[in-house]
Amino acid sequence: MENLYLYMIIALALLAIADLVVGVSNDAVNFLNSAIGSKAISFRTIMIVASVGVAVGAVFSSGMMEVARKGIFNPGEFMFNEIMIIFMAVMLTDILLLDFFNSVGMPTSTTVSIVFELLGAAVAMALIKIGADGGNFSDVVGYINTSKASQIIFGILLSVVVAFTIGAMVQWVARLLLSYNFEKKAAWVGALFGGLALTAITYFIFIKGLKGTSYAKESYDILGGETMNDFLEHQVLLIILISLAIWSLLAYALISFFKTNIYKLIIIVGTFALALAFAGNDLVNFIGVPIAAFNAYEAWTASFLSSGTLATEFSMEILAEKVPTNNWLLFGAGMIMVLTLWFSSKAKDVVKTSLDLASQGETKERFQPNFLSRGFVRSAMLMSQMSEYMLPKSWQDKIEKQFEVPVVKASKDKAKELPAFDLVRAAVNLMVAAVLISIATSYKLPLSTTYVTFMVAMGTSLADRAWGAESAVYRVAGVINVIGGWFFTAFSAFTAAALVAYLLNLNIKVMFPILLLLAIALLIRSTIAHNNKSKETGAEDSLKKTGSRSVQGVIHESAGNIANVVKRGNRIYTNAVKGLAKQDLTLLKKNKKQVAKLMAEVDELRDNIFYFIKNLDETSLRASSFYINILGYLQDMTQSLEYISKVSHKHINNNHKKLKFSQIKELKDVDNTLEALFNDTKAAFDSHSFEQIGEIIKRKKEVYDLVTDKIAKQVSRTRTEESSPKNTTLYFSLLLETKDLLTATMNLLDEYYNSHDASVKPATISVVDDVLEVGSKSDKDKKKKDN
Repeated sequence: MENLYLYMIIALALLAIADLVVGVSNDAVNFLNSAIGSKAISFRTIMIVASVGVAVGAVFSSGMMEVARKGIFNPGEFMFNEIMIIFMAVMLTDILLLDFFNSVGMPTSTTVSIVFELLGAAVAMALIKIGADGGNFSDVVGYINTSKASQIIFGILLSVVVAFTIGAMVQWVARLLLSYNFEKKAAWVGALFGGLALTAITYFIFIKGLKGTSYAKESYDILGGETMNDFLEHQVLLIILISLAIWSLLAYALISFFKTNIYKLIIIVGTFALALAFAGNDLVNFIGVPIAAFNAYEAWTASFLSSGTLATEFSMEILAEKVPTNNWLLFGAGMIMVLTLWFSSKAKDVVKTSLDLASQGETKERFQPNFLSRGFVRSAMLMSQMSEYMLPKSWQDKIEKQFEVPVVKASKDKAKELPAFDLVRAAVNLMVAAVLISIATSYKLPLSTTYVTFMVAMGTSLADRAWGAESAVYRVAGVINVIGGWFFTAFSAFTAAALVAYLLNLNIKVMFPILLLLAIALLIRSTIAHNNKSKETGAEDSLKKTGSRSVQGVIHESAGNIANVVKRGNRIYTNAVKGLAKQDLTLLKKNKKQVAKLMAEVDELRDNIFYFIKNLDETSLRASSFYINILGYLQDMTQSLEYISKVSHKHINNNHKKLKFSQIKELKDVDNTLEALFNDTKAAFDSHSFEQIGEIIKRKKEVYDLVTDKIAKQVSRTRTEESSPKNTTLYFSLLLETKDLLTATMNLLDEYYNSHDASVKPATISVVDDVLEVGSKSDKDKKKKDN
């Protein structure tokens, strides 16, 4: 039996490494968000600064390991075998839960997950013990550290509201004072802001960094015999005033004499500080449980060898004592975290979610509006209107001027390369997060660094008017989804850990290897699925946006899209016919997903119309009409394909009668004719042989007549022999929608055939103009234009 616990310790060590990887992938958003979003420094520099912060913070995290041992439950109430079940249940649940959130690109709290997993597993084991002893349900309170657990839950809920509110208030004041032209302000303004921000961040480093070290608890004569911890708590005002004076003077000198951008310095120091705090505070979430399990195993092994104490009889009171953690072990954990930062693609997805929700400009909105987001936006608009009545017009004008965003002309693709927000907002994000976490730490209030940093970023976004009329309902819906995910984290962590603990307790020898292998299999499956999804994002079949300024340029640039849609449309139509013929529900279900993906890409092209038209010169406006027309025809084609796919799937899914052989044969005839038409169309667009389109258009009547003939035959059958209303409805629906598909396709071909002029060389947008439209008018006049 003792060998089983040794295997469990080895498994916990391996799970700790995996948990470090998935945990860092999720929590990287805490300290990378502001630096990456503002693009204040290069990505390489950001990663170096964050890596140093993580490495230093990991070594300082020894004091935080007590949470896993005694922070949530009373270890003396459990025996060694029960503690091992609790710890194994926690680690198996934690890895899968965090990996799930990473895969969907949603930031969650590793603190909340580990707390509720420990709580869930401990409650499950307590209930099992109480049931075996014939006790009452109320006895579970004796096993759980209820005061600490309730304090953690309260701190988490409070931090969400406070972080959002304070972030919004500070950002509004900062923007009111600094505006978007902050770099042109007097040197003393930047120095004062820099002094305040750097004071907050450095005090945060003292609170979160030094307090975790062993020498912070030793007495020093220079501090009047006080420990460093006591001095930091008792002399808060003095430390802040001295720091403010020193940092403000230093900032003024850097701005005035060295022309340093103080906002970039704030972002560098702030990124280091939050990375340090993350490693120092959250490392316990990843390795605290395995270390506690190893300490328990060492104590039980010693007792077993000396007196033969069984695992079921060895109390875990020893976990209530303070046990120092090996610094080399902490350093090794820090290095794994650093490597994960550099190489985890899932970390980039989580950061992207936060940046998209905070972006000042247009982004592809990931979340759909819901009744809550619409209600919040309407309420905010009413409050804004009320404030307009209360404030004098002159005040409103001054405020509007301070919040006026500089206009930078760029195409939608190049706009994505611009910063998500400016340096002021990035600095405020870091400063406010640092202050809130420092205050909570000094008052020993537990909170989630993820919740604080995310909600501060959302609050500053709101105050900075990043959530305008075009994006507010989407952004608010995104925030609601993320917060909902946090509650899901708590509930699912508690429930899943309790279930795993129960299963392990049934038969630990059997369930331990089964659950471990299941967890490994799910992790591998998740990684493969994420990699496949990443590859699909850049797949060759994806439609491309055009950047041309002329009709001929649009014709040539969009030819690939037409060939793409025709190829995929041909495949979708063929699969619908094949699925009906074979009654293959799986094929039809997959077909529905393919057409949904195609429709989404066409819709995205339509969303780009605004940027395309803004990009045009006055002499080539007809290109916009052409572009809008072809997008309309593409949408008509995809809607027809979507309907054909949907009704085919519905018919088979509802187990209706199979189409007759004659009907399947006729549909196959239509499919073969369409396939030949689509293949010739694809070849013409692939080779840019637009003259061939005329030959394809001449076959219009032939194809129409074929479909019309099939409709007439079905009318005749219906009058004489057809007995299934569902079959008749389906067959007519398919043929009529096929005619609509043909009409849209032929209209598209007519548009290209009538607009193409082989004698005119297509003119496309230059790289310089595409980025910032900086070419002079005289340069633009020299460019060759066509109609």
